[in-house]
Amino acid sequence: MSELSAALKVLLANHTFMYYKIASYHWNVEGLEFSQFHDFYGDLYADVYGAIDDIAENIRKVDDYAPISLSELYNYKTIDENTTKVDLIRDQLATIIVDNDKVIESLNKVFSIANAKNEQGLADYVAGRLDTHKKHAWMLKASAKNVG
Repeated sequence: MSELSAALKVLLANHTFMYYKIASYHWNVEGLEFSQFHDFYGDLYADVYGAIDDIAENIRKVDDYAPISLSELYNYKTIDENTTKVDLIRDQLATIIVDNDKVIESLNKVFSIANAKNEQGLADYVAGRLDTHKKHAWMLKASAKNVG
């Protein structure tokens, strides 16, 4: 497995686990701010989910195979799983902020390797995802201010 393929697998795993965590918050959010955060989480997880197929296809483009099981995918992730229900919206947001930062780290690694290997198409795709996740970071941090 090449360095680029390995970095893409981490990126795929991080997107997949971030997607699931945000979806679980979307499904289970409660309280006075339910409607606002139910919608916010829905938009966020839809974007993250939308990137999963593209990342897997980029693994194929570099002549490797995407992980075929959740256990294999689990071994690549750098995002921590929740082991208990996270009730408070501020705690949910804090967790997503950390996860989004880890996704940005994995995107930066893929970008750096892709540039070094003259994989301009991949670098361009990853640059777009970086921009999207930086926007997510801004929105998450702004949402976390003064939330209950």
